[in-house]
Amino acid sequence: MKKNSLLLAILISSISFAQLLQPKLVLQHSSFDFGDIKQGETVSHTFVLSNSGGDLLKITNVKASCGCTAASPEKSELAPGESTNLLVSFNSTGRQGLQTKTIKISSNDPQNPEMVLTITSNVLPGSVNTGTPVIFFPETQHDFGKLNEGDKVEYTFKFLNNGSSDLIIKTVKTSCGCTAALLSKDNLTPGQEGTIKVELNTENRTGKLSRTVTVQSNDPKEPAKILTIYADIVKQGS
Repeated sequence: MKKNSLLLAILISSISFAQLLQPKLVLQHSSFDFGDIKQGETVSHTFVLSNSGGDLLKITNVKASCGCTAASPEKSELAPGESTNLLVSFNSTGRQGLQTKTIKISSNDPQNPEMVLTITSNVLPGSVNTGTPVIFFPETQHDFGKLNEGDKVEYTFKFLNNGSSDLIIKTVKTSCGCTAALLSKDNLTPGQEGTIKVELNTENRTGKLSRTVTVQSNDPKEPAKILTIYADIVKQGS
């Protein structure tokens, strides 16, 4: 009896250890509601995908349920602990009423080889309302590459107000105390440019690292934009 119990415990431990060495796709959230939008308007939202497993995660395919929806990840391969942004856009031209669209993500995660994102909206008839702020980042990620432990580095992201009313940055939050974000100004008139300087302190950190910065604004369609930084930190003397 004891021998059987021991064998069972060893089997369970072996399975658990094997699972730890597998890639694992994790979604920060799996759905987003755009609310009411005007017919003809194109809206977008950024989903965050992460690899919480112990092996390289490969995103093999991203497929939207409708031609009115587009989705593209910034990175298709994620090392353990890495994250990437998936920008999903919906074009409401020719659509009206409640809309639900899905995006299927295929990967080499053996436990969940296919995961589904859902976006919803209520398309109202009429012309597009242009009296709103629109936040736009030309780039939403930066890879510092290989760094030595203890290095302090920084990168400046630029953003624009592409709308027709004032853009107000409400908060800028970092995912880790090792990261700081400095905002140039929190109120931008239409067409004006701003910057966010992101600083990373690699002290007491090693290996592949990804951190996010969430920018919350009064943009009604994308109230939270996510910036991602990457680094591969090498321990000094190794």
